[in-house]
Amino acid sequence: MATSSDEMTTKPSWRRFEDGDHVWEKLTDKIFNQDRSHKCPTYVHKTPPCQGSCPSGEDIRGWLQIVRGMEQPPQGMDWREYAFRRSTDANPFPSLMGRVCPAPCQDGCNRNELEDFVGINSVEQFIGDTAIANGYQFAPAPADTGKRIAIIGGGPAGLAAAYQLRRKGHGCTIFEANEGLGGMFRFGIPGYRVPRDKLDAEIQRILNLGLIEVKLKTRVGTDVTVEQLEKDYDAILWALGCQSGRGLPIPSWKDTPNCVSGVAFLKAYNEGRMKFTAQKVVCVGGGDTSIDVVSVARRLGHITKTGQSDLPESVIRNGYVAHDAATAAAAEGAEVTLTSLFPRDKMTASEHEVHDANREGVTVLDGVMPLEVIKDANGRATGLKVCDCTVSADGRPTAIEGTERVLAADLIVSAIGQGGDLSGLEAFDNGRGLIDSDKFFQVPGKAGHFVAGDIIRPHLLTTAIGQAWIAADSIDAYVNQAETKRRPKVDVHHFDLLEKMTEAQLAPKPFIPAEQGDLRGTSAADFAIHNYEDRASAEVIPHDELFLGHFNYVARHIRREDVPTAEDVLGHFHERVIGLTEAEAVEEAKRCMSCGLCFECDNCVIYCPQDAISRVDKKNRTTGRYVETDYSRCIGCHICADVCPTGYIKMGLGE
Repeated sequence: MATSSDEMTTKPSWRRFEDGDHVWEKLTDKIFNQDRSHKCPTYVHKTPPCQGSCPSGEDIRGWLQIVRGMEQPPQGMDWREYAFRRSTDANPFPSLMGRVCPAPCQDGCNRNELEDFVGINSVEQFIGDTAIANGYQFAPAPADTGKRIAIIGGGPAGLAAAYQLRRKGHGCTIFEANEGLGGMFRFGIPGYRVPRDKLDAEIQRILNLGLIEVKLKTRVGTDVTVEQLEKDYDAILWALGCQSGRGLPIPSWKDTPNCVSGVAFLKAYNEGRMKFTAQKVVCVGGGDTSIDVVSVARRLGHITKTGQSDLPESVIRNGYVAHDAATAAAAEGAEVTLTSLFPRDKMTASEHEVHDANREGVTVLDGVMPLEVIKDANGRATGLKVCDCTVSADGRPTAIEGTERVLAADLIVSAIGQGGDLSGLEAFDNGRGLIDSDKFFQVPGKAGHFVAGDIIRPHLLTTAIGQAWIAADSIDAYVNQAETKRRPKVDVHHFDLLEKMTEAQLAPKPFIPAEQGDLRGTSAADFAIHNYEDRASAEVIPHDELFLGHFNYVARHIRREDVPTAEDVLGHFHERVIGLTEAEAVEEAKRCMSCGLCFECDNCVIYCPQDAISRVDKKNRTTGRYVETDYSRCIGCHICADVCPTGYIKMGLGE
């Protein structure tokens, strides 16, 4: 029966060869080696591109395999807890990151070559939410080493570092200038995107490891000196973050009361002090922070009659002033405009976030640059003069003459970037309000000082968490007076076959020459893992090494989102992302193609013409050790490598 035209357009297929492509490219490839070939299959583990694209270095393929039911947990452990433990080896915030991470892993996913990426962040959210619901805790920390580390900053980088350092046995003290832990999780992202109960649960789980002292409202450089920290602690990690917003580099911005930064705007909202905003809000940005600003402004609305204390800038600029909640009940909708230098397809905010802002009633003006703040006789801004622009390859905007106009505004918000506040810490300032770092996240020229997170360079939350992991390794080496190990080319949390076999009580037995003699060259001995090569620390497997023809079209399970319309947005603070059910999470995990690692499809067993490949005996089988080759039968025909969907089989044995 012919395939319908509808299926042909909606359910793409994949073929290794295109029509007419039936001639070998190389003359030597025309020769069928068969029994003259010296090459036999070997099993080569590589890093999948999702993990290679993850700044936290999560073992994404690993926990997807657990959720889908392929990799089994240790005896006595539920698969849900096992998935939680695997996912948090790199990142202790699965519930939070599953919600807010922009997921560069999904951009790298090889399944994009077939139909659509795997919904990695949606499965991660399921793992995190399930862990909180079931009360899963981290494994107890090892014995106290007696070493104490000062961590300056209790945001994502600082908390992740405390987690990793406790897993090495070291005690930590977190110095946090704010009234609570969480950094940008708490003070930069609205609660409808990061539910505070989930945030508190994931932070508390880290603190439950013990030997983590927390000193809130304590600013290093003012309340505590660097010299005192150097005296009291074995090492210091600077994880200050960047919580100072940049103003617009245009005339009349400075000292205008109702011109504020996006960071300050969101902090006032997240602390519960700002309960309504201005009637006409203009935000300049184009990234994630600007989307949060305009979405919050639309939800808060404005009140018609305001006294001086009711003005939004009074609350934003004064950390001790708060709006009256009863007054906020009379709020009306606010007119909110977002401007961006870049056209919509080049904005750093994700496309669906911009689309959602439009749905919520935000006017988005792309390809527009600010020129000047227009002020009244009292010195308050009444508008923002803008014009259309083009942007050069190096990011410099050029105004288009004759397009100047004024956007009326009662509040102008700059969300064009963030910087660090190093007042009192000038010795660490690299001249740009940031702290320099080497590749091991040590502060150059300052022994015992390390750094992680946005204070190096503002980037993603997941980047800060990944840097904290590497910094923790460096600190561990430093306090133990050990040599800092060379980092691998692909620096992520890798699947470890030996570790997996040990977990399954299948570890190789000791090799005792006096008893066993010289057994080199045999694949039957049980003192080594034979026919296996681990290239994961050096190579990421591309899509063209996979046999994509094995995979069928499977639509992605897309999470539902509660995005209000422009008419319903006022006062709408319900959680935005609605997680997958367990059944949906399992089905989505099954879409993972297990790039670079066997997922037990049996293709090589079925298609081998010599019956040279067979399943490993069930009692000796585990993830990554599912099939074996009888080399006395193998003729080197390479069919097994051709039909391997994951690119795990290479014709390399004998080279």
